[in-house]
Amino acid sequence: MRKALKKLKGYTGRVMRDLRRHLADIPEGGLRDRVIAKLALVSQLLHQQPKGGDKIYALHEPEVACISKGKARVRYEFGCKVGVATTLDEGFVVGMRSFPGSPYDGHTLRKTLGQVEVLTDQRPDLAVVDRGYKGHDEDKTRVLISGSRCGLTPRLIVDLRCRSAIEAEIGHMKTDGLLSRCPLKGTIGDALFAVLCACGHNIRKILAHLRAWLPSIIAALWTAQTPQDRQHQTFRAA
Repeated sequence: MRKALKKLKGYTGRVMRDLRRHLADIPEGGLRDRVIAKLALVSQLLHQQPKGGDKIYALHEPEVACISKGKARVRYEFGCKVGVATTLDEGFVVGMRSFPGSPYDGHTLRKTLGQVEVLTDQRPDLAVVDRGYKGHDEDKTRVLISGSRCGLTPRLIVDLRCRSAIEAEIGHMKTDGLLSRCPLKGTIGDALFAVLCACGHNIRKILAHLRAWLPSIIAALWTAQTPQDRQHQTFRAA
């Protein structure tokens, strides 16, 4: 692996030095500026250290960050961190925004609840979160952290158990809503795509509810008709 990486770095350095030699032949303008910007990124990529900060993981998306998952199956993910807020009972998404730079989860809670307040015109009274949100800075909403045992009423215990349902909702958004790979560019594209995924998830849930209610709606319309209307519809269909 080290030998392959060393060879790739050698090839990249040769191309970079060759482009620098030909910079004088490129006329002034947008193309020259783009080439210089790419050369700066490549130079930073070649000189970055394995345990250093501000790493570049993709030249086409320099904003990509390494997100630690803390799971045995998937230890790390590369992309942009997204905060999701859903209702406890129905699982509808009421807030979803991206956080570039992979900040600490506890520091994103206030911004996520602020977005929920803007979209729903009310501040949530209770927020049930996982253990990654310890050390949060939220003081307007009561925060219930997963794994808490002291001072819990029967209702809070039920709410705490319902929190695990958000993992399934996130899984559906990654598979059905294509949240796992953003096709839009830049941090603005990440923010827009997160909101669009939330809208698509809510629309799919609404369609699923309507699909489940469709037989009941048809039966109610059928019973509401008079025998003359049913006979008239049967004749017209024939």
